[in-house]
Amino acid sequence: MNRIARIAGPAVLLLVGFVSLLVALVIGGGADAALIADPGTLVRFGLPIARLVVDLSAAATIGGLALATVGLSRSAPEWNRAIDIAAGAAGVWTVASAVTTFFTFLSVAGSKITLDEQFGQSMGVFLTGTDLGLAWLVTVLVAAVVTVLCFAVRGRGMVALTAGVAMIGLIPLAQQGHAAGTASHDAAVTALGLHLVGAALWIGGLVMLVLLRPVLDRGRLAVVVGRYSSIALGCFVLVAVSGVATAQIRVGVLGNLFTPYGVLVLVKIGAILAIGVLGAVQRRRAIRALTVAPERRRPFWVLIVAELAVMGVASGFAAALGRTATPVDQIALSKTTDPSPAELLTDDVLPHAPGAWGWLTAWNVDLFWLMAAVLLAATYAAGIVRLRRQGVHWPVRRTVAAGIAIVSLVVATSGSLHTYDRFLVSANVGAHLLLGLVVPALVWAAAPVQLIRSAVHPRDDDSTGVREWTGVLLDNAAVRYLAQPFPAFVLLAGVWWAFFVTDALRWSASDPTGRTVIDVVFLLVGLLAVPTLLTPIAAGASRASSAAAAVRIAGAVVVAAGLVSLGIALRGPLGLLQASWFGAMGRTWGPDPVVDQAHAGLLLIAAGAVVLAVVVVVVLVRLRRAGVGAGVGAGAGAGVAPGESHPHTDIAPPHTGAHRPHRGAIRHGAAEDDDETDFDDGSDDGIDDAVHGAAGTDAR
Repeated sequence: MNRIARIAGPAVLLLVGFVSLLVALVIGGGADAALIADPGTLVRFGLPIARLVVDLSAAATIGGLALATVGLSRSAPEWNRAIDIAAGAAGVWTVASAVTTFFTFLSVAGSKITLDEQFGQSMGVFLTGTDLGLAWLVTVLVAAVVTVLCFAVRGRGMVALTAGVAMIGLIPLAQQGHAAGTASHDAAVTALGLHLVGAALWIGGLVMLVLLRPVLDRGRLAVVVGRYSSIALGCFVLVAVSGVATAQIRVGVLGNLFTPYGVLVLVKIGAILAIGVLGAVQRRRAIRALTVAPERRRPFWVLIVAELAVMGVASGFAAALGRTATPVDQIALSKTTDPSPAELLTDDVLPHAPGAWGWLTAWNVDLFWLMAAVLLAATYAAGIVRLRRQGVHWPVRRTVAAGIAIVSLVVATSGSLHTYDRFLVSANVGAHLLLGLVVPALVWAAAPVQLIRSAVHPRDDDSTGVREWTGVLLDNAAVRYLAQPFPAFVLLAGVWWAFFVTDALRWSASDPTGRTVIDVVFLLVGLLAVPTLLTPIAAGASRASSAAAAVRIAGAVVVAAGLVSLGIALRGPLGLLQASWFGAMGRTWGPDPVVDQAHAGLLLIAAGAVVLAVVVVVVLVRLRRAGVGAGVGAGAGAGVAPGESHPHTDIAPPHTGAHRPHRGAIRHGAAEDDDETDFDDGSDDGIDDAVHGAAGTDAR
């Protein structure tokens, strides 16, 4: 049965996907002949078939690499086998993308294949001079790069990097089809991108699981399946939510569900729900049965093949949806007969004047950040639950800080600041102040790394889970360098100038991808620098010191100077930033763009003063508590014996000569802290004593 499943599983996925695609093309009319410039039957059917192959091969590549990154042992045959399979899938992805690109050109141009010079020139213009052609060209290039990397790398970090590059290859796919140049463009691209990522991880991981069966012994199979099941649960939520968001944009009112496009959407939704049910059965029964009786594997493989068959239905109908006309008019606002200046620039309606109430109610949900916030909240809550099951109390103040941090993240990326940050410089500054300063400070107070180390036990099979990846990231040489005082403070002060005086501001305001990238940059810089600012403990030391405190206060002066100087510059010397954008919106409400920018400058000046005051207060309090005695409050270094590594000191440069315990090693009575930077406020370090004195949970 195992050999049959290995062959039948992928075959069923391809066969059912192909048949479902043909059925969906007939229902939706996606392969009907065009009245003008019809490219021919080969292109009309070949294009969606090639796109289906692109989707499935990309899924096999991404899902396989992701499963290897978080679920497979590097010292076992499964590791190399998974990467080899991903390399083959990436090769298919590259070829299928090239074929799809060619068919797309024929479909758009409505021309037949010829060998003359004009045909080649036309295709060159399509690839480099149109958004659609350029998107497919980038897809081909990314797939080719992933193929080469899969053959060339085997290290843990490089495999994870390759998985990330492969996911980036889905961005051009999300910007094609109905999402490009249409109404609700930003929301459609974000929702479709998340949908593609979730589907790729879900389908590809399951395919990889089937193909890895020959190198997984009976006991190992249950462990890997359990890890995949956790990934699949998150993917189900992501695919379902993003799918509903995409359908709402494309279908509109409920009555449109009975149109050809709506019928395809209903079938796809039904398939996703069916996969979710099968996944729940797998999680509740099949994994338990594999663990109890590893020799009884037949029911499990039958369930896997059934899941792949339903995934084939969803994939086939998804490929056909891109060729089916939507019931809702998808003309972008900038392409209407009489667009306003704001509609020309943003393809979106100029929002109403915020007013006092509008700043609380004018929400514009960014699905990427909302899903990220939900994931972070669920993960943090799961860690607290694990500790409680072990009889350990996690400090309430840390939980409160985590909750406020997540709320602040959502407000900055989906609240009124997000609604107006494309139209008002002041809203843009406010959103990035939350992301770059407030959220990182709250994360420091929430101590997520300490929670991970307390709630998640290290793995013993040479695979890399949440705890291991946390250690890898914090031990990274670049991270350790950038989180040292001088680089961290300069980076935190400089990122504001780099953003506002360059075209990065325009990119962030005009492009959803640019906005997400810039938001991530501000958040990461804040997470690197703010904990260092607030932790007056020198590298290699276990307690706060006056010298380290002086360095932090000096750093706060540097950061405050950067913010204040930029604020002053915004109030006059720089002139109106991106005048062709913020000055051309045609607003009839609110302050003049120059006045609004001056308000943004005031925000930065106030933020600089607050940063300096907060750092001085926190550092002095930490010094005072350290001077009173160990074991009292935050920053006292409670529970840290002489010579031990304190979890909240600066990042020391590699190879300082100090003792570096083996990653994941646990002392009797306390957890050995293997990193010197911990996004932690320094309090309750003795919590590990209680955690590791009780029965723990090995998060696999």
